[in-house]
Amino acid sequence: MSTVGTVGTVTYRHLHHAAFTLPPGQEDRARAFYTGVLGLTEIPKPATMRPIGCWFRHDGIEIHGVPDADFVPNRLGHPAIVVDDLDALAERLAAHGIVVQPDDRFPGHRRFHTYDCFGNQLEFLQPVDREVPA
Repeated sequence: MSTVGTVGTVTYRHLHHAAFTLPPGQEDRARAFYTGVLGLTEIPKPATMRPIGCWFRHDGIEIHGVPDADFVPNRLGHPAIVVDDLDALAERLAAHGIVVQPDDRFPGHRRFHTYDCFGNQLEFLQPVDREVPA
């Protein structure tokens, strides 16, 4: 892994995971979206963690779903996930009836925002005219 930066004696390497909240008892809806629509793989949670929620992973990204009794969709804070074929993902989402909102304000990237089945914002982006970083 390449380093993100060093501050003093601490080297930041990479983001381990992002988390989203969901209403309690709605893990099956999360699974349908994150595995069925996005194509991520659900991974088992360690036995040391609470038995609620669900975790997903694919090719270097990991997203944890955490039930929240006071759930409110996160319409601003979001993971930004780099992909190698933004158009194919947009088509996949559209085929599932999910609205994609293109946004050209981020230099050097094509990107769009969308929302998961709970209304949490997600961002997907693809670098323009260069390879996707590993």
